[in-house]
Amino acid sequence: MRVLGIDPGLNTTGYGVLEYARGQVRLVEAGVVRGRTKGSLTARVQEIYDGVADVITTLKPAALALEKIYAHYDRPTTAILMGHARGVIVLAAAQAGVAVHDYASTQVKKSLTGNGRAPKSQMQLAIQRELRLARLPEPPDVADALAIALCHVWSQRAEAMVYRDPDP
Repeated sequence: MRVLGIDPGLNTTGYGVLEYARGQVRLVEAGVVRGRTKGSLTARVQEIYDGVADVITTLKPAALALEKIYAHYDRPTTAILMGHARGVIVLAAAQAGVAVHDYASTQVKKSLTGNGRAPKSQMQLAIQRELRLARLPEPPDVADALAIALCHVWSQRAEAMVYRDPDP
């Protein structure tokens, strides 16, 4: 099973593709989709859509794991803007027939570090350790995307264990 994890952002959208087979998780590819156009929301969401659609077409994930939007009362505009990025990401997945799964950032952080409020540096270290990477994943958006993908793999594995028929 291939999982595409995405950390949505209007300027930098991190992505990471993991493959899970025979109890092993392997990194396939990770990187960023950058919104290069300054000022134009329309152009930036088009760049995000095109980049994510290209990743889906090229790497053929079976599922897309995406961070849920969190709206902080001090910064409601941030959540609204993230909604634009998230919307075109979900559209790209839907058009490719890829199932989308949502995870709260606190759930992702807790699954990797045991702390739902872990800082980005701790997430980078956790991903480096779990995927046995030689270097920290950079930028932090890539580590977050890989963490979201890994959270999905682990939740699917746990669900499969719960629903496994004890008498095959």
